[in-house]
Amino acid sequence: MFHYPEFRLSGHALSCLRAERLVFASLDVAVASGDVVFLEGQNGSGKSSLLRLLAGLLAPLSGALTWQGPGERIDHVRYVGHAEAINPALSCRENLTFWGDVWGAAPAAISDALDALGLTAVADLPARFLSSGQRRRLALARLLVAPAPLWLLDEPTVGLDRFGQTAITAAIDDHCRRGGGVVLATHVELSLSAKCRRVRLDDFQPAGNDLLAAGGGEGW
Repeated sequence: MFHYPEFRLSGHALSCLRAERLVFASLDVAVASGDVVFLEGQNGSGKSSLLRLLAGLLAPLSGALTWQGPGERIDHVRYVGHAEAINPALSCRENLTFWGDVWGAAPAAISDALDALGLTAVADLPARFLSSGQRRRLALARLLVAPAPLWLLDEPTVGLDRFGQTAITAAIDDHCRRGGGVVLATHVELSLSAKCRRVRLDDFQPAGNDLLAAGGGEGW
């Protein structure tokens, strides 16, 4: 069985500013080989922002991120956010082949990913004809195309039926058995065998922050 080299990504005293609001402050978080870290909190508490920050898509207002592992962090992360990054004119197979070419994946990995997420029967169907759940599974199938030790997942179960939830649960458990790690925000409780920890973003709200009380910040 393929096994990832050991790694650890740590964030210390992180603060994040979005739309001139301090979303969270003084937040410590870490994920290492074999870990699953659930991000919890109300809408607007900063779960999506933290995932983007860990992925390198946002810079923290303050604090530091430390990568301990092979190479550069950016080369060892797979991020799946709300935007599914699917070309509707391409088939499922062609969409995954595009990402496989970007990451240098073996051709067999495309078929394996389609099979694992239950997309083999629609592999050659243009993505514009997929249901919302099938589109979400196609986005998640990118995780399986080319190995990367750290998965960052923003609401991965949105639109998924029971089969889809079971498939992504199995994929996460297998990933962690191979020494991978996962940070995810989800409102669905997944029955994972992997070692799980929870970080509650509401605990890191700055004093006087009225964002949650106002009910704003969806997607932050």
